[in-house]
Amino acid sequence: MSLLAATNLHAGYGGMNILDGVDIAIDAGEIGVIVGPNGAGKSTTLKALFGLLKISEGSVVLNGVDITNAPPDSLVSHGMSFVPQEKNVFLTLSVHENLEMGAFIRRDDYSHLLDHVYDIFEPLKAKRNQPAGELSGGQRQMVAIGRAMMTEPRLLLLDEPTAGLSPLFMSEIFDRIIAINATGVGILMVEQNAKQALKIAHRGFVLASGQNRFTDTGQALLDDPEVARSFLGG
Repeated sequence: MSLLAATNLHAGYGGMNILDGVDIAIDAGEIGVIVGPNGAGKSTTLKALFGLLKISEGSVVLNGVDITNAPPDSLVSHGMSFVPQEKNVFLTLSVHENLEMGAFIRRDDYSHLLDHVYDIFEPLKAKRNQPAGELSGGQRQMVAIGRAMMTEPRLLLLDEPTAGLSPLFMSEIFDRIIAINATGVGILMVEQNAKQALKIAHRGFVLASGQNRFTDTGQALLDDPEVARSFLGG
């Protein structure tokens, strides 16, 4: 059974569809990557999955439960977390306080989760009392992803996790994504750095004009001459 199965998604803004029949499916423990040109519907897909945008047609099933158009707060309890591209940390709060905000719905002892996040994002340990707004872009992204991990998600949605980062931090974020996935968390992310993202993907989805143009393993998409020519810069 798929961890996530989104079928024939139609959604958009102001009565105009951006998604026109998108299909996304990944199994538990897989990394899925959505790539494609600007305006293809990549980020719109994540927003529709996480209940931030109304789906007018199609269905979303998470771990066997139909969550189509469920509100975001209920999706967290179902095991889905979402890290948006922008405004994804509380700038005036410390690193540690940001992580604690990720556990606001918990009523149990979550100290082991804090330890887990600091193990994965080791650079944050020394900066735990520093305001997030004083961190580098890459470290802020670590805080944002770490906060989402505090809900113990089965599926983590990441919108452009390496946007605006230096090549060094981009590689570091990808390494941390692999480490999170190795703990059994499924990951679905949108990425402009398509080649690098497909290298770590179990499944890849190439969107164009709100539809699937290609769907295959990450390596198969990298090896496909048409995908390389049209979407990967040669």
